[in-house]
Amino acid sequence: MSKETVFFIYLIERYAENKGKTANVILKEWDRLGITDLIYDMYEIYHVERLQNAFDDIDELMLERQGSPVTA
Repeated sequence: MSKETVFFIYLIERYAENKGKTANVILKEWDRLGITDLIYDMYEIYHVERLQNAFDDIDELMLERQGSPVTA
């Protein structure tokens, strides 16, 4: 398994935990919004930053795609 995949799994699990949802639900949301590959491809940035920065960025991506606030 690539380092990108390992980090993506870690990221989605922590993000889901932060939102009080399951990783499966989050992945479906990301897929529906068309941002899963974009998030995966952000490995080089996300893995060196504070995890909350990635969460904030993902929330912003979701907001842009769905046009409504993301709830915690």
